Amino acid sequence: MAKIMGRIRTTFVKTSSVKIHNKDKSKFTKDFKHNKKSVDELAQINSKKLRNVVAGYITQLVKKEEKK
Repeated sequence: MAKIMGRIRTTFVKTSSVKIHNKDKSKFTKDFKHNKKSVDELAQINSKKLRNVVAGYITQLVKKEEKK
């Protein structure tokens, strides 16, 4: 079975997501909707789409941390 490629994110999204996540890790959970609100509080992102991409990447980071 072939592996399906995931969505490719820019380095800006990845670095800003890690910075926001490290700023206050306790505010983020595995819930995407909750993370969208937390990103709004912690960072000033003008674009709704960019905010959603950052929140989605942070959600993946939280899930990866919980696996370890």
